[in-house]
Amino acid sequence: MKKYFILISTVVFYFVACQSTSTPERIRLKFNSEGKFKIAQFTDMHIINHSPNTAKTFATIKYVLENEKPDVAILTGDIVIRRPSREVWPLLAQLFEEAQIPFTIVFGNHDVETITRDSVFDILSHSPYFIGEKGPENIHGVGNYVLPVYGSTSSKPSLLLYCLDSNAYTEYKQFGPYCDDWIHFDQILWYREQSKQFTQSNNNQPLPALAFFHIPLQEFNNIVGKETTVGTKGENNTPGKVNSGMFSSMVDMKDVMGVFVGHDHDNDFIGMEYGIALAYGRVTGVDTYGKMERGARIIELNESKPCQFTTWIRTPKGGIEHTYYYPSGVTKFAEETAIYQPSLPVNPTKQGVSYSYYEAKFKSVDEIATAKATKQGTQNNFSIKDAASADSFGYEFRTWINIPEKTLYYFYTRSDDGSKLLIDGNLIVNNDGSHGTKRAVGSVALESGFHELCLRYFEDFREKELEVGFSSKNILETVIPDNILFIPE
Repeated sequence: MKKYFILISTVVFYFVACQSTSTPERIRLKFNSEGKFKIAQFTDMHIINHSPNTAKTFATIKYVLENEKPDVAILTGDIVIRRPSREVWPLLAQLFEEAQIPFTIVFGNHDVETITRDSVFDILSHSPYFIGEKGPENIHGVGNYVLPVYGSTSSKPSLLLYCLDSNAYTEYKQFGPYCDDWIHFDQILWYREQSKQFTQSNNNQPLPALAFFHIPLQEFNNIVGKETTVGTKGENNTPGKVNSGMFSSMVDMKDVMGVFVGHDHDNDFIGMEYGIALAYGRVTGVDTYGKMERGARIIELNESKPCQFTTWIRTPKGGIEHTYYYPSGVTKFAEETAIYQPSLPVNPTKQGVSYSYYEAKFKSVDEIATAKATKQGTQNNFSIKDAASADSFGYEFRTWINIPEKTLYYFYTRSDDGSKLLIDGNLIVNNDGSHGTKRAVGSVALESGFHELCLRYFEDFREKELEVGFSSKNILETVIPDNILFIPE
């Protein structure tokens, strides 16, 4: 009884103090004077009233806020999970108010087991640093809203933060008791309408966006084991039972760059699916299962590079882990541990690509080595449009590619039929064989300067296609431009 009286007194004192504390009249998220905007994602805190572990969870949050100094904190569900919970929400809000950092929430499946969603928003509305919204009443869930982030010197949004309620447990009995719910179609329609309106107001160009909710999408299963997926997968992903189309709508609207969730405490991996980063946060709460050190995921954006971001995990003991560069999928660890191929001591002056053209029935690019060229020449880039034959031909292209900076690069070929790409004599992309249009990707660590690039391609029959591109942490994926290709001398 004595402990309970002290806790209630603390809550009363907190709300009285709020009235006299100097607070911002209206919080407006924006990039700072250096053109940076930083988000801290806390997830699965599982705060239990009167638990001694609550102090440890709060200490983790304080550490991250003090050391990362984010511009906003987003709590992605399963925040307060046991009765009595009403007294805990103001104490949690006080952490962000003391740090003078705006914060918001989305609900997890456990939050609504002790209190209604509307009640949580009503409680948090007393905190001047809370920027969440209940959202429309005519769709599933509470807390479907979008937060615009404005430019450092602009009155227009430069970034959007979509916050969605992934709901708790499905009402459909055929899935069994306590089956995780999903984002419903009416919520997806709401997102599409918001995205459409922001796109129209941005000269019909999609505004870069991030999305935050609790329960992962089924597409998280697709990135497991990919080369560009990094982090810890310590348990099975547990998305909702139904794929309602949220991800496909994000692909369709072309604005969301990354999705950030919680729910599965032993996962903190991030990877790419069709150009969208899918990421788990790091479990924050001590009063729940999970083997990893408690912490948070940090996302940092740069106003001058609106379609890129860097993200990492921050913990009190481990410091910074799993630094990941979007959209390249390059990681800081890979950069630091890679064996870099040195540049070559050449100084070509004429831009372009040399080629040898062959006519024969090929089933593999390796067969080109024993064929006799019927034509040789140069052109601006890798192109098969001038092939004399409609089918049964091949090319070997050679060029010096001028690599702009020392880092890890991804090269790809998209070809029908087969292709192989080599750099400095090493096979990087293997897209060989007789097949329809197919994309293949490979990575290589390169010093800045000139490197020899050899591309072999063959067309078997019917349709034909060839595209060659690359990316790095500072280069959005693009077809290799003419101005970095030089004819070997």
